[in-house]
Amino acid sequence: MDTEADSLHAYPEKLCLIQVSIPGRDDLIDPLANLDLAPLWDVFNQHELLMHGADYDIRLFKRGHDYTPRKIFDTMLAARLTGRLKFGLVHLVKEVIGLELEKSSQKANWARRPLTPKMEEYALNDTRHLKAVVDALREDLRARGREEWHQQECERQIRDNAVNPPPDPDREWRIKGTARMQPGALAVLRALWRWRETEARKRNRPPFFVLSPDTMRDVSELAVRDRPFANLLPRRMPDHRKHAIQRLIQQARELPEEELPIVHKSPPRKQISPAQKKRFGDLQAVRDREAGELGIDPTLIASRATLVRLSCEADGIFDEVLPWQRALLGVS
Repeated sequence: MDTEADSLHAYPEKLCLIQVSIPGRDDLIDPLANLDLAPLWDVFNQHELLMHGADYDIRLFKRGHDYTPRKIFDTMLAARLTGRLKFGLVHLVKEVIGLELEKSSQKANWARRPLTPKMEEYALNDTRHLKAVVDALREDLRARGREEWHQQECERQIRDNAVNPPPDPDREWRIKGTARMQPGALAVLRALWRWRETEARKRNRPPFFVLSPDTMRDVSELAVRDRPFANLLPRRMPDHRKHAIQRLIQQARELPEEELPIVHKSPPRKQISPAQKKRFGDLQAVRDREAGELGIDPTLIASRATLVRLSCEADGIFDEVLPWQRALLGVS
């Protein structure tokens, strides 16, 4: 199975289409048609769902329908665990059955109805050939003795993406590139971000179509220094929205000091002891040797950050590393 959403065309995004292929037929299910999907979830839970890159699909299911798959086979994870360097669905379908999938509808608006024949064909192709890909990858995993590894990875995929914690109101607006901004500029940025959220929801448009992150950051820096910023706003932005931005910036600049956002300072880097540094080097050497012998990306076994935490025996790290990874690294 697979899904399509409208993240490039609406805000907030929503699940727009579910593609399902079973022996002898390929179907499209319309979540926008006021269907009761509970029977579908019940059927899904009776099977292992064959999916590709399932993390986004799982988040869509949980966020929009409070559904979490019980068991999956993720072909992207399987491809990586078998050492493939190209693990997109297009590459896997071409490798397994020699068919070149057409991907021109990738950025289509999947909320539109009716779907065009081209969109329908594109959507169905995402699941029509998935069983053949799964069969090939499952056989490869079995031959390499990595089926259990893949199962552990798929179970983590479900665990990690079926949780949607509430956003932190002090962090959700802190976009990339603002770590060194001062409180006054951060106050303007926070106000701009909140305005953009309201506008995006009201207009049902992705936030980056309203104001780009770079624009918000640059406007905030200029406004707090009494520098002109109007030329940074989109040229086609209506005057009433420009005036609204000017008002909210002025309000942000008039906030008392105690209401300004705090600057988040990076915690001081913890000094690694000579023993921990040696342990890191030993773990890295083991990881790289094992990855070389297995023919897989070393970061599949452990990222550099994970190795650092393992060498320092950081809280919770042994629970985060999967059993197959711990076995290769020789840690417990």
